[in-house]
Amino acid sequence: MPGSDAAATHAGPRRRALVTGASSGIGAGFVEALARRQWDLVLVARRRERLAEMAKRLRERREIEVEIEAADLTEPADLARVVASIEASVPDLLVNNAGMGSLGEFAGLDPAREMAQVQLNVAAPLRLSRAALPGMIARGHGSIINVSSLAGFQPIPFNATYGATKAFVLSFSEALHEELRGTGVHVQVLCPGFTRTEFQEQAGMDASGVPGFAWMEVDQVVEASLHGLERGELLCIPGPANRLLAAVQRAAPHALTRRLAREILSRTLGD
Repeated sequence: MPGSDAAATHAGPRRRALVTGASSGIGAGFVEALARRQWDLVLVARRRERLAEMAKRLRERREIEVEIEAADLTEPADLARVVASIEASVPDLLVNNAGMGSLGEFAGLDPAREMAQVQLNVAAPLRLSRAALPGMIARGHGSIINVSSLAGFQPIPFNATYGATKAFVLSFSEALHEELRGTGVHVQVLCPGFTRTEFQEQAGMDASGVPGFAWMEVDQVVEASLHGLERGELLCIPGPANRLLAAVQRAAPHALTRRLAREILSRTLGD
């Protein structure tokens, strides 16, 4: 949905977006930015009370339609319920943002949590994209934003599962972009770097050593994504420092980048 369809403004037909992981972080940033553009919204996240509060505030402030879907996308039944909702009423924009991470030596991590991470970061965006695409293709317009990460550009020791899941999202999105060429449907993959959210704390990561210039605010990341969508961009890497780092990651041998990542993260873990 690049061009005029990518980010509806106050004029023109109403657009509807479904955002996963909508209750906090980058997901909440997308919700706010789309509400300002007068999009109707479907908010998907685990925390029903927070979703209800967000929906009430948005309806009052923005005079838009807001639905909530409390769902844990690591649970097959909840994922199936959101899939059915999308198939019944395909949104103009799907933002696959929900995600989780972990930090530590893989052999010592909780295997159930690692499998849940794969379910949330890989299986959920795959299944939700599959639910939305037939309807988008049939009507000749629609967009999907898949949230990956700079971590998707290289193997990340001590962050192995997270990096691998984000590499999947990157590759998957790039492939879909080519499959959908000429259909009027657009896929963007968003690859932010360090962003000020709850993510680092939830992943058990001490990010106090990350220099200030490396951080971005949520609204900066989201606006870069939506502006890139308007221009029909496939890959959105917000911020010049992140774009430089991504270029280095892509150009340098993995043997070098993974060892460097190991040294940095091992210090974070206190090894």
